[in-house]
Amino acid sequence: MSKNQEIPNGWALVKLSDLVVDPKKDLVDGPFGSDLKADEYTDSGVPVFKIQNIKANQFLDKKINYIKKEKAKSLSRHSFISGDLIITKLGYPLGLCCKVPEKYKYGIIVADLMRLRPNKMVVYDQFLIYAINCNVVQNQFKAITKGTTRPRVNLTIVRDIELALPPLLEQQRIVARIEELFSSLDKGIESLKTAQQQLKIYRQSVLKWAFEGKLTNKNVKEGELPEGWKWLKLDDVVDEFVRGPFGGSLKKECFVPKGYKVYEQKNAIYQSTELGKYFINENKFKELIRFKVKPYDFIVSCSGTIGKLFMIPEKAPKGIINQALLIIRINRDLLLEKFFMHLFTSSFFQRLIIKDAKGTAMLNLAGVKDMKLVPVLLPPIREQQAIVAEIESRLSVCDKIEESIEQSLKQAEALRQSILKKAFEGKLFSQDPNDEPASKLLERIKVEREKTAIKKRSKN
Repeated sequence: MSKNQEIPNGWALVKLSDLVVDPKKDLVDGPFGSDLKADEYTDSGVPVFKIQNIKANQFLDKKINYIKKEKAKSLSRHSFISGDLIITKLGYPLGLCCKVPEKYKYGIIVADLMRLRPNKMVVYDQFLIYAINCNVVQNQFKAITKGTTRPRVNLTIVRDIELALPPLLEQQRIVARIEELFSSLDKGIESLKTAQQQLKIYRQSVLKWAFEGKLTNKNVKEGELPEGWKWLKLDDVVDEFVRGPFGGSLKKECFVPKGYKVYEQKNAIYQSTELGKYFINENKFKELIRFKVKPYDFIVSCSGTIGKLFMIPEKAPKGIINQALLIIRINRDLLLEKFFMHLFTSSFFQRLIIKDAKGTAMLNLAGVKDMKLVPVLLPPIREQQAIVAEIESRLSVCDKIEESIEQSLKQAEALRQSILKKAFEGKLFSQDPNDEPASKLLERIKVEREKTAIKKRSKN
């Protein structure tokens, strides 16, 4: 925000440090990582807020860790109380702000966060939350962000972030108007998201009907197979399964700037051969030739975001898969490619190939041995063609509706930012000349600060 930028009458251009009593005590970041380690967390005690708890104007009350009171006492500089504001200092996007819920009377923030304690004589806390989360301030956060793998901001520079401050009473009126407009907007967004969810259910219903034979056979009885269909194991219709090499086979020192591509999980998830940055030389490629990717192979993501399928195109870069992928080569005399792709993405099939990993919080893809035994209901090739046509006819309608919903959601978010922009430009309604100008209030606060500083010096 430029100091030459015109602001409404009665407003003042301020820094975040102007909105607290003591900038060094009231706008602070979390402790160094070494000062608060994961092995110090307990099941009860003083709560610890982490970056995943903080969203724009929303506190996510889940997976809260705790530390002992003695530890919290040693980290008191990094503490919060209910009503404080918490801002993300690291990650993407950073600069997101929300309020500490009333239920949390006291706690500690981690290194990835900042705690801001507003001076309520100057700023209305909810106004400040909206201001920090609006594009005007968010763009300033982007401008001062450093780092790519772990984007972060410097606390000293954050204290100098600027915003336009209205009179205190006008701040409250602005918040009331924002929340009135947001309430209507949120109802519309909720309806759109409900429609999205209904489309997901419909998609899976279409696939379920398809693989029960109900899309191409009008009189299929429950528990009976359509004529010509048969149950097989996945192993009966797949020529080869190839699980990626052990991680030890692809260490950092194996990678080179250019060479044969190493296909990663993101290639399966985002269905692209262009993503990824790892390559190996010809000798390493020959050593790991068993894991070579061929045109028309299916690669499947096996950890993290799992069960995502992508068919390698004919002119894909030569390379191998890494340990997070599985290659599936189907028998094309028995299976159509598109039929297999729809079958694989159906919720019925996904449930069969994905299982809970005991002792972990993640899901894992079933091992190759287990996957070979997954049952597959197989129709004749000609009927597979008819099924694919029926599926794609119905799902193409879904695609168009989903595209429209996505566009509407983007427009809703743009409208939200437009409302905030107008609010912080003083354009939601006319200013009240009877309000005390923000500049006069700030002058009084400045005088109080100076008096406090003089008292401190005299005591010393």
